[in-house]
Amino acid sequence: MGQDAFMEPFNDTLGVFQCKLYLLLFGACSGLKVTVPSHTVHGIRGQALYLPVHYGFHTPASDIQIIWLFERPHTMPKYLLGSVNKSVVPDLEYQHKFTMMPPNASLLINPLQFPDEGNYIVKVNIQGNGTLSASQKIQVTVDDPVTKPVVQIHPPSGAVEYVGNMTLMCQVEGGTRLAYQWLKHGRPIHTSSTYFFSPQNNTLHIAPVTKEDIGNYSCLAKNPVSEMESDIIMPIIYYGPYGLQVNSDKGLKVGEVFTVDLGEAILFDCSADSYPPNTYSWIRRTDNTTYIIKHGPRLEVASEKVAQKTTDYVCCAYNNITGRQDETRFTVIITSVGLEKLAQKGKSLSPLASITGISLFLIVSMCLTFLWKKYQPYKVLKQKLEGRPETEYRKAQTFSGHEDALDDFGVYEFVAFPDASGVSRMPSRSVPASDGVSGQDLHSTIYEVIQHIPAQQQDHPE
Repeated sequence: MGQDAFMEPFNDTLGVFQCKLYLLLFGACSGLKVTVPSHTVHGIRGQALYLPVHYGFHTPASDIQIIWLFERPHTMPKYLLGSVNKSVVPDLEYQHKFTMMPPNASLLINPLQFPDEGNYIVKVNIQGNGTLSASQKIQVTVDDPVTKPVVQIHPPSGAVEYVGNMTLMCQVEGGTRLAYQWLKHGRPIHTSSTYFFSPQNNTLHIAPVTKEDIGNYSCLAKNPVSEMESDIIMPIIYYGPYGLQVNSDKGLKVGEVFTVDLGEAILFDCSADSYPPNTYSWIRRTDNTTYIIKHGPRLEVASEKVAQKTTDYVCCAYNNITGRQDETRFTVIITSVGLEKLAQKGKSLSPLASITGISLFLIVSMCLTFLWKKYQPYKVLKQKLEGRPETEYRKAQTFSGHEDALDDFGVYEFVAFPDASGVSRMPSRSVPASDGVSGQDLHSTIYEVIQHIPAQQQDHPE
Protein backbone atom coordinates (compact mmCIF):
# COMPACT_ATOMS: atom_id res chain seq x y z
CA MET A 1 0.00 0.00 0.00
CA GLY A 2 1.33 3.55 -0.82
CA GLN A 3 1.40 6.61 1.37
CA ASP A 4 -1.28 8.22 -0.81
CA ALA A 5 -3.86 6.13 1.00
CA PHE A 6 -3.46 8.38 4.03
CA MET A 7 -4.55 11.44 2.09
CA GLU A 8 -8.24 10.46 2.04
CA PRO A 9 -10.79 12.93 3.55
CA PHE A 10 -11.33 12.43 7.23
CA ASN A 11 -14.61 12.06 8.94
CA ASP A 12 -13.32 13.97 11.95
CA THR A 13 -13.05 17.28 10.05
CA LEU A 14 -16.46 16.71 8.55
CA GLY A 15 -17.72 15.89 12.01
CA VAL A 16 -16.59 19.30 13.31
CA PHE A 17 -18.69 21.14 10.73
CA GLN A 18 -21.61 18.82 11.37
CA CYS A 19 -21.34 19.48 15.07
CA LYS A 20 -21.30 23.27 14.52
CA LEU A 21 -24.38 22.98 12.36
CA TYR A 22 -26.01 20.80 14.99
CA LEU A 23 -25.19 23.34 17.70
CA LEU A 24 -26.68 26.13 15.58
CA LEU A 25 -29.92 24.24 15.07
CA PHE A 26 -30.39 22.36 18.31
CA GLY A 27 -27.99 23.99 20.74
CA ALA A 28 -25.99 20.85 21.60
CA CYS A 29 -24.15 17.88 20.07
CA SER A 30 -22.21 14.88 21.35
CA GLY A 31 -20.97 11.39 20.42
CA LEU A 32 -17.91 9.72 18.79
CA LYS A 33 -18.10 6.82 16.39
CA VAL A 34 -15.15 4.71 15.10
CA THR A 35 -15.77 2.26 12.22
CA VAL A 36 -13.67 -0.32 10.36
CA PRO A 37 -14.65 -2.07 7.09
CA SER A 38 -13.99 -5.55 8.53
CA HIS A 39 -13.10 -6.98 11.90
CA THR A 40 -10.96 -9.68 10.22
CA VAL A 41 -8.31 -8.90 7.65
CA HIS A 42 -6.22 -11.55 5.83
CA GLY A 43 -2.73 -10.58 4.84
CA ILE A 44 0.01 -12.19 2.75
CA ARG A 45 3.40 -12.68 4.33
CA GLY A 46 6.03 -10.30 2.94
CA GLN A 47 3.51 -7.78 1.61
CA ALA A 48 2.14 -4.54 3.05
CA LEU A 49 -1.22 -4.55 4.84
CA TYR A 50 -3.44 -1.51 5.24
CA LEU A 51 -6.00 -1.28 8.07
CA PRO A 52 -8.55 1.46 7.23
CA VAL A 53 -10.27 3.28 10.11
CA HIS A 54 -12.92 6.02 10.02
CA TYR A 55 -14.26 8.12 12.90
CA GLY A 56 -16.66 11.02 13.38
CA PHE A 57 -17.75 13.21 16.28
CA HIS A 58 -20.33 15.94 16.92
CA THR A 59 -18.54 18.27 19.35
CA PRO A 60 -15.84 20.95 18.99
CA ALA A 61 -12.41 19.36 19.44
CA SER A 62 -9.26 21.03 20.62
CA ASP A 63 -7.21 17.82 20.61
CA ILE A 64 -7.58 14.51 18.79
CA GLN A 65 -5.60 11.59 20.13
CA ILE A 66 -5.17 8.26 18.25
CA ILE A 67 -3.56 5.18 19.81
CA TRP A 68 -2.79 1.76 18.22
CA LEU A 69 -2.26 -1.33 20.41
CA PHE A 70 -1.34 -4.90 19.45
CA GLU A 71 -2.16 -8.09 21.35
CA ARG A 72 -1.58 -11.78 20.83
CA PRO A 73 -3.71 -14.49 22.41
CA HIS A 74 -3.19 -14.72 26.17
CA THR A 75 -0.87 -11.69 26.28
CA MET A 76 -1.22 -8.10 27.34
CA PRO A 77 -1.66 -5.46 24.61
CA LYS A 78 1.47 -3.65 23.44
CA TYR A 79 1.72 -0.01 22.49
CA LEU A 80 2.65 0.46 18.80
CA LEU A 81 2.29 4.18 18.14
CA GLY A 82 0.10 7.15 18.95
CA SER A 83 -0.58 10.73 17.92
CA VAL A 84 -1.99 13.97 19.27
CA ASN A 85 -3.41 16.10 16.50
CA LYS A 86 -0.66 15.64 13.85
CA SER A 87 2.26 14.62 16.05
CA VAL A 88 3.11 10.89 15.93
CA VAL A 89 4.89 9.14 18.79
CA PRO A 90 5.92 5.58 17.80
CA ASP A 91 7.27 2.82 19.96
CA LEU A 92 10.95 2.71 19.13
CA GLU A 93 10.76 -1.06 18.63
CA TYR A 94 8.25 -0.67 15.81
CA GLN A 95 9.00 2.76 14.43
CA HIS A 96 9.99 1.45 10.99
CA LYS A 97 7.20 -1.11 10.70
CA PHE A 98 4.02 0.82 11.48
CA THR A 99 2.98 4.06 9.87
CA MET A 100 0.12 6.49 10.56
CA MET A 101 -0.67 9.97 9.19
CA PRO A 102 -2.97 11.77 11.63
CA PRO A 103 -5.66 12.91 11.85
CA ASN A 104 -6.18 9.83 9.69
CA ALA A 105 -6.45 6.88 12.08
CA SER A 106 -5.65 4.17 9.50
CA LEU A 107 -2.57 1.99 10.01
CA LEU A 108 -0.06 0.64 7.49
CA ILE A 109 1.97 -2.50 8.31
CA ASN A 110 4.91 -3.07 5.99
CA PRO A 111 6.16 -5.74 5.58
CA LEU A 112 3.75 -8.20 7.15
CA GLN A 113 5.28 -11.21 8.89
CA PHE A 114 3.94 -14.19 10.81
CA PRO A 115 4.69 -12.54 14.23
CA ASP A 116 2.42 -9.68 13.16
CA GLU A 117 -0.62 -11.93 13.34
CA GLY A 118 -2.97 -10.95 16.15
CA ASN A 119 -5.47 -8.32 17.23
CA TYR A 120 -4.95 -4.64 16.49
CA ILE A 121 -6.83 -2.16 18.69
CA VAL A 122 -7.39 1.45 17.66
CA LYS A 123 -8.59 4.03 20.21
CA VAL A 124 -9.66 7.62 19.42
CA ASN A 125 -9.96 10.31 22.11
CA ILE A 126 -11.57 13.70 21.46
CA GLN A 127 -10.80 16.59 23.88
CA GLY A 128 -13.28 19.45 23.87
CA ASN A 129 -16.13 20.20 26.22
CA GLY A 130 -15.19 17.00 27.93
CA THR A 131 -13.46 13.88 26.63
CA LEU A 132 -15.02 11.40 24.20
CA SER A 133 -13.50 7.94 23.54
CA ALA A 134 -14.23 5.07 21.13
CA SER A 135 -12.28 2.03 19.96
CA GLN A 136 -12.37 -0.88 17.50
CA LYS A 137 -10.54 -4.20 17.21
CA ILE A 138 -9.27 -5.79 13.98
CA GLN A 139 -8.02 -9.37 13.78
CA VAL A 140 -5.15 -9.86 11.33
CA THR A 141 -4.10 -13.24 9.90
CA VAL A 142 -0.90 -13.89 7.96
CA ASP A 143 -0.64 -16.63 5.32
CA ASP A 144 1.51 -17.83 2.48
CA PRO A 145 -0.26 -18.23 -0.90
CA VAL A 146 -1.16 -21.73 -2.07
CA THR A 147 0.95 -23.37 -4.75
CA LYS A 148 -0.59 -25.56 -7.42
CA PRO A 149 -1.52 -28.97 -5.99
CA VAL A 150 -0.57 -32.29 -7.56
CA VAL A 151 -2.79 -35.40 -7.41
CA GLN A 152 -1.32 -38.88 -7.16
CA ILE A 153 -3.28 -42.11 -7.64
CA HIS A 154 -2.65 -45.48 -6.04
CA PRO A 155 -2.44 -47.96 -7.58
CA PRO A 156 -1.23 -46.06 -10.65
CA SER A 157 -1.85 -49.08 -12.91
CA GLY A 158 -5.60 -49.00 -12.23
CA ALA A 159 -8.14 -51.18 -10.45
CA VAL A 160 -10.72 -53.77 -11.50
CA GLU A 161 -14.37 -52.94 -11.09
CA TYR A 162 -16.03 -54.35 -7.93
CA VAL A 163 -12.69 -55.90 -6.95
CA GLY A 164 -10.07 -53.18 -6.45
CA ASN A 165 -9.90 -49.95 -4.45
CA MET A 166 -8.32 -46.62 -5.35
CA THR A 167 -6.78 -43.72 -3.40
CA LEU A 168 -6.26 -40.15 -4.64
CA MET A 169 -3.89 -37.90 -2.68
CA CYS A 170 -3.63 -34.12 -3.03
CA GLN A 171 -0.14 -32.72 -2.37
CA VAL A 172 0.68 -29.00 -2.01
CA GLU A 173 4.21 -27.69 -1.53
CA GLY A 174 3.45 -24.15 -0.41
CA GLY A 175 0.68 -22.48 1.53
CA THR A 176 -0.61 -22.16 5.07
CA ARG A 177 -3.95 -22.93 6.66
CA LEU A 178 -4.86 -25.16 3.71
CA ALA A 179 -8.33 -26.50 3.04
CA TYR A 180 -9.02 -29.18 0.41
CA GLN A 181 -11.99 -29.82 -1.84
CA TRP A 182 -12.27 -32.77 -4.25
CA LEU A 183 -14.04 -32.20 -7.57
CA LYS A 184 -15.42 -34.56 -10.21
CA HIS A 185 -16.26 -32.93 -13.53
CA GLY A 186 -15.89 -29.60 -11.73
CA ARG A 187 -18.46 -30.40 -9.03
CA PRO A 188 -17.75 -31.07 -5.34
CA ILE A 189 -17.61 -34.70 -4.19
CA HIS A 190 -19.36 -35.64 -0.98
CA THR A 191 -19.07 -38.65 1.28
CA SER A 192 -21.06 -41.66 0.05
CA SER A 193 -21.13 -45.45 0.31
CA THR A 194 -17.97 -45.68 -1.81
CA TYR A 195 -16.30 -42.26 -1.25
CA PHE A 196 -14.29 -41.66 1.95
CA PHE A 197 -12.08 -38.70 2.96
CA SER A 198 -9.15 -38.31 5.31
CA PRO A 199 -9.50 -35.98 8.36
CA GLN A 200 -7.70 -33.17 6.51
CA ASN A 201 -9.72 -33.94 3.36
CA ASN A 202 -6.54 -34.15 1.29
CA THR A 203 -7.05 -37.87 0.52
CA LEU A 204 -9.97 -39.47 -1.30
CA HIS A 205 -10.62 -43.23 -1.02
CA ILE A 206 -12.86 -45.08 -3.49
CA ALA A 207 -13.79 -48.59 -2.36
CA PRO A 208 -14.69 -50.52 -4.37
CA VAL A 209 -14.34 -48.86 -7.74
CA THR A 210 -17.08 -49.13 -10.37
CA LYS A 211 -17.53 -48.02 -13.95
CA GLU A 212 -19.46 -44.95 -12.68
CA ASP A 213 -16.30 -43.76 -10.89
CA ILE A 214 -14.62 -43.04 -14.22
CA GLY A 215 -14.32 -39.29 -14.74
CA ASN A 216 -12.23 -36.15 -14.47
CA TYR A 217 -10.98 -35.61 -10.92
CA SER A 218 -9.18 -32.59 -9.51
CA CYS A 219 -8.16 -31.22 -6.13
CA LEU A 220 -8.83 -27.63 -5.06
CA ALA A 221 -6.48 -26.31 -2.34
CA LYS A 222 -7.23 -22.93 -0.77
CA ASN A 223 -6.56 -20.68 2.23
CA PRO A 224 -7.81 -17.20 3.23
CA VAL A 225 -5.59 -15.40 0.71
CA SER A 226 -5.52 -17.73 -2.36
CA GLU A 227 -6.69 -20.95 -4.00
CA MET A 228 -5.31 -23.25 -6.71
CA GLU A 229 -6.72 -26.25 -8.57
CA SER A 230 -4.72 -29.26 -9.73
CA ASP A 231 -4.62 -30.64 -13.24
CA ILE A 232 -7.39 -33.00 -14.30
CA ILE A 233 -6.65 -36.66 -13.69
CA MET A 234 -8.66 -39.69 -14.78
CA PRO A 235 -8.28 -42.93 -12.81
CA ILE A 236 -7.93 -46.19 -14.73
CA ILE A 237 -10.80 -48.58 -14.02
CA TYR A 238 -11.17 -51.90 -15.80
CA TYR A 239 -14.74 -53.02 -16.48
CA GLY A 240 -16.99 -54.91 -18.89
CA PRO A 241 -18.04 -56.28 -21.22
CA TYR A 242 -21.45 -54.61 -21.13
CA GLY A 243 -24.19 -54.31 -23.78
CA LEU A 244 -22.87 -56.87 -26.26
CA GLN A 245 -24.66 -56.61 -29.62
CA VAL A 246 -24.24 -57.55 -33.29
CA ASN A 247 -25.05 -55.21 -36.18
CA SER A 248 -24.70 -55.50 -39.95
CA ASP A 249 -24.30 -53.17 -42.89
CA LYS A 250 -26.90 -55.04 -44.96
CA GLY A 251 -29.83 -57.35 -44.53
CA LEU A 252 -33.00 -57.02 -42.51
CA LYS A 253 -32.72 -57.48 -38.76
CA VAL A 254 -35.71 -58.63 -36.74
CA GLY A 255 -34.75 -59.46 -33.18
CA GLU A 256 -31.85 -61.90 -33.41
CA VAL A 257 -32.55 -62.89 -37.04
CA PHE A 258 -30.82 -61.36 -40.06
CA THR A 259 -32.40 -61.93 -43.50
CA VAL A 260 -29.85 -61.73 -46.30
CA ASP A 261 -30.44 -61.79 -50.06
CA LEU A 262 -28.90 -64.60 -52.04
CA GLY A 263 -25.64 -63.56 -53.65
CA GLU A 264 -25.06 -60.73 -51.20
CA ALA A 265 -22.01 -60.39 -48.93
CA ILE A 266 -22.86 -59.09 -45.46
CA LEU A 267 -20.47 -57.70 -42.83
CA PHE A 268 -21.31 -58.28 -39.14
CA ASP A 269 -19.87 -56.11 -36.39
CA CYS A 270 -19.74 -57.27 -32.76
CA SER A 271 -19.30 -54.59 -30.07
CA ALA A 272 -19.52 -54.21 -26.30
CA ASP A 273 -18.65 -51.52 -23.74
CA SER A 274 -15.44 -52.58 -22.05
CA TYR A 275 -12.04 -51.43 -20.89
CA PRO A 276 -9.64 -52.58 -22.05
CA PRO A 277 -11.23 -53.48 -25.41
CA ASN A 278 -12.55 -57.03 -25.64
CA THR A 279 -11.21 -59.88 -27.67
CA TYR A 280 -13.90 -61.34 -29.95
CA SER A 281 -14.51 -64.83 -31.31
CA TRP A 282 -17.09 -65.94 -33.89
CA ILE A 283 -18.68 -69.37 -33.61
CA ARG A 284 -20.85 -71.17 -36.19
CA ARG A 285 -23.35 -73.83 -35.23
CA THR A 286 -24.02 -76.49 -37.82
CA ASP A 287 -25.49 -79.99 -37.43
CA ASN A 288 -25.40 -79.79 -33.64
CA THR A 289 -21.70 -78.91 -33.71
CA THR A 290 -19.95 -75.62 -32.95
CA TYR A 291 -16.56 -74.42 -34.05
CA ILE A 292 -14.67 -71.12 -34.08
CA ILE A 293 -14.51 -69.61 -37.55
CA LYS A 294 -12.79 -66.25 -36.87
CA HIS A 295 -11.25 -63.95 -34.24
CA GLY A 296 -11.82 -60.20 -34.22
CA PRO A 297 -14.76 -57.80 -34.01
CA ARG A 298 -15.93 -58.25 -37.65
CA LEU A 299 -17.19 -61.20 -39.66
CA GLU A 300 -18.00 -61.27 -43.39
CA VAL A 301 -20.49 -63.83 -44.70
CA ALA A 302 -20.86 -64.46 -48.44
CA SER A 303 -24.39 -65.84 -48.89
CA GLU A 304 -23.60 -67.75 -52.08
CA LYS A 305 -20.93 -69.75 -50.23
CA VAL A 306 -23.21 -70.80 -47.38
CA ALA A 307 -24.38 -74.35 -47.82
CA GLN A 308 -27.34 -73.99 -45.48
CA LYS A 309 -30.03 -71.39 -45.97
CA THR A 310 -30.37 -70.92 -42.18
CA THR A 311 -27.24 -70.75 -40.03
CA ASP A 312 -26.74 -69.95 -36.34
CA TYR A 313 -23.80 -67.82 -35.20
CA VAL A 314 -22.43 -66.77 -31.81
CA CYS A 315 -20.25 -63.74 -31.02
CA CYS A 316 -18.19 -64.06 -27.80
CA ALA A 317 -16.57 -61.06 -26.08
CA TYR A 318 -13.88 -61.53 -23.43
CA ASN A 319 -12.05 -58.99 -21.23
CA ASN A 320 -8.70 -60.46 -20.28
CA ILE A 321 -8.21 -58.02 -17.35
CA THR A 322 -11.56 -58.34 -15.59
CA GLY A 323 -11.86 -62.02 -16.58
CA ARG A 324 -15.49 -61.49 -17.61
CA GLN A 325 -17.07 -62.62 -20.86
CA ASP A 326 -20.40 -62.33 -22.65
CA GLU A 327 -21.91 -63.82 -25.79
CA THR A 328 -24.84 -63.17 -28.10
CA ARG A 329 -26.52 -65.53 -30.58
CA PHE A 330 -28.11 -64.67 -33.90
CA THR A 331 -29.44 -66.45 -36.99
CA VAL A 332 -28.76 -65.69 -40.66
CA ILE A 333 -31.41 -66.65 -43.23
CA ILE A 334 -30.51 -66.64 -46.94
CA THR A 335 -33.43 -65.76 -49.25
CA SER A 336 -33.95 -64.91 -52.92
CA VAL A 337 -36.16 -61.95 -52.19
CA GLY A 338 -33.56 -59.68 -53.66
CA LEU A 339 -33.80 -61.32 -57.11
CA GLU A 340 -37.57 -60.97 -57.13
CA LYS A 341 -37.24 -57.30 -56.23
CA LEU A 342 -34.78 -56.88 -59.08
CA ALA A 343 -37.18 -58.49 -61.56
CA GLN A 344 -40.04 -56.31 -60.34
CA LYS A 345 -37.85 -53.29 -60.61
CA GLY A 346 -37.02 -54.13 -64.23
CA LYS A 347 -40.67 -54.48 -65.13
CA SER A 348 -41.78 -51.36 -63.41
CA LEU A 349 -42.03 -48.09 -65.32
CA SER A 350 -41.71 -44.58 -64.23
CA PRO A 351 -44.97 -42.79 -63.31
CA LEU A 352 -44.75 -40.51 -66.35
CA ALA A 353 -44.24 -43.42 -68.74
CA SER A 354 -47.16 -45.29 -67.15
CA ILE A 355 -49.51 -42.33 -67.50
CA THR A 356 -48.45 -41.77 -71.11
CA GLY A 357 -48.96 -45.42 -72.01
CA ILE A 358 -52.37 -45.60 -70.39
CA SER A 359 -53.50 -42.40 -72.14
CA LEU A 360 -52.42 -43.67 -75.57
CA PHE A 361 -54.11 -47.00 -74.95
CA LEU A 362 -57.41 -45.33 -74.03
CA ILE A 363 -57.31 -43.02 -77.04
CA VAL A 364 -56.61 -45.86 -79.50
CA SER A 365 -59.23 -48.06 -77.86
CA MET A 366 -61.87 -45.36 -78.10
CA CYS A 367 -61.08 -44.75 -81.77
CA LEU A 368 -61.19 -48.46 -82.66
CA THR A 369 -64.38 -48.94 -80.71
CA PHE A 370 -66.02 -46.03 -82.47
CA LEU A 371 -65.05 -47.27 -85.94
CA TRP A 372 -65.97 -50.85 -85.18
CA LYS A 373 -69.38 -49.87 -83.84
CA LYS A 374 -70.07 -47.55 -86.78
CA TYR A 375 -69.27 -49.86 -89.66
CA GLN A 376 -69.09 -53.50 -88.74
CA PRO A 377 -71.38 -54.97 -86.08
CA TYR A 378 -74.69 -53.38 -87.03
CA LYS A 379 -74.42 -54.06 -90.74
CA VAL A 380 -73.33 -57.62 -90.31
CA LEU A 381 -76.02 -58.34 -87.79
CA LYS A 382 -78.66 -56.71 -89.91
CA GLN A 383 -77.69 -58.75 -92.92
CA LYS A 384 -77.68 -61.92 -90.92
CA LEU A 385 -80.96 -61.14 -89.25
CA GLU A 386 -82.61 -60.45 -92.60
CA GLY A 387 -81.12 -63.43 -94.39
CA ARG A 388 -81.22 -66.20 -91.80
CA PRO A 389 -84.22 -68.54 -91.40
CA GLU A 390 -86.06 -69.11 -88.17
CA THR A 391 -84.26 -72.36 -87.58
CA GLU A 392 -80.98 -70.55 -87.19
CA TYR A 393 -82.48 -68.35 -84.55
CA ARG A 394 -83.70 -71.43 -82.82
CA LYS A 395 -80.23 -72.89 -82.95
CA ALA A 396 -78.71 -69.64 -81.71
CA GLN A 397 -80.34 -70.35 -78.38
CA THR A 398 -78.25 -73.49 -77.99
CA PHE A 399 -75.15 -72.99 -75.87
CA SER A 400 -71.83 -73.94 -77.35
CA GLY A 401 -70.69 -75.68 -74.18
CA HIS A 402 -67.22 -74.11 -74.21
CA GLU A 403 -65.47 -74.56 -70.91
CA ASP A 404 -62.97 -71.80 -71.66
CA ALA A 405 -64.50 -68.36 -71.17
CA LEU A 406 -62.09 -66.87 -73.68
CA ASP A 407 -63.83 -68.78 -76.49
CA ASP A 408 -67.14 -67.13 -75.59
CA PHE A 409 -66.07 -63.63 -76.46
CA GLY A 410 -67.80 -62.16 -79.52
CA VAL A 411 -71.08 -60.57 -80.60
CA TYR A 412 -74.23 -62.37 -79.40
CA GLU A 413 -77.73 -61.92 -80.77
CA PHE A 414 -80.90 -62.65 -78.91
CA VAL A 415 -84.04 -63.07 -80.99
CA ALA A 416 -87.53 -63.59 -79.67
CA PHE A 417 -90.38 -65.11 -81.73
CA PRO A 418 -94.03 -64.94 -80.81
CA ASP A 419 -95.20 -68.17 -79.25
CA ALA A 420 -98.50 -69.82 -79.84
CA SER A 421 -100.21 -67.43 -77.46
CA GLY A 422 -98.96 -64.54 -79.54
CA VAL A 423 -96.81 -63.03 -76.72
CA SER A 424 -93.16 -62.53 -77.41
CA ARG A 425 -90.66 -63.91 -74.88
CA MET A 426 -88.18 -61.01 -75.04
CA PRO A 427 -89.67 -57.74 -76.23
CA SER A 428 -87.10 -55.52 -77.81
CA ARG A 429 -86.65 -53.26 -80.77
CA SER A 430 -88.35 -54.32 -84.02
CA VAL A 431 -86.36 -55.71 -86.90
CA PRO A 432 -87.82 -55.93 -90.47
CA ALA A 433 -89.15 -59.35 -91.40
CA SER A 434 -86.94 -61.42 -93.61
CA ASP A 435 -87.94 -63.86 -96.26
CA GLY A 436 -87.63 -66.82 -93.91
CA VAL A 437 -89.96 -65.28 -91.34
CA SER A 438 -92.42 -63.37 -93.48
CA GLY A 439 -95.61 -62.22 -91.89
CA GLN A 440 -94.20 -62.41 -88.37
CA ASP A 441 -92.88 -59.66 -86.05
CA LEU A 442 -89.27 -60.22 -85.23
CA HIS A 443 -87.82 -58.79 -82.04
CA SER A 444 -84.16 -58.97 -81.15
CA THR A 445 -81.57 -57.55 -78.74
CA ILE A 446 -77.91 -57.31 -79.58
CA TYR A 447 -75.24 -57.61 -76.78
CA GLU A 448 -71.68 -56.88 -77.63
CA VAL A 449 -68.74 -58.61 -75.96
CA ILE A 450 -65.65 -56.94 -77.34
CA GLN A 451 -62.97 -59.46 -78.08
CA HIS A 452 -63.50 -60.73 -81.62
CA ILE A 453 -66.37 -61.50 -84.08
CA PRO A 454 -66.66 -65.16 -85.06
CA ALA A 455 -65.99 -65.41 -88.76
CA GLN A 456 -68.40 -68.25 -89.29
CA GLN A 457 -70.94 -70.30 -87.47
CA GLN A 458 -71.66 -73.81 -88.54
CA ASP A 459 -75.27 -74.80 -88.90
CA HIS A 460 -76.39 -77.84 -87.05
CA PRO A 461 -79.53 -79.58 -88.17
CA GLU A 462 -82.29 -79.72 -85.70
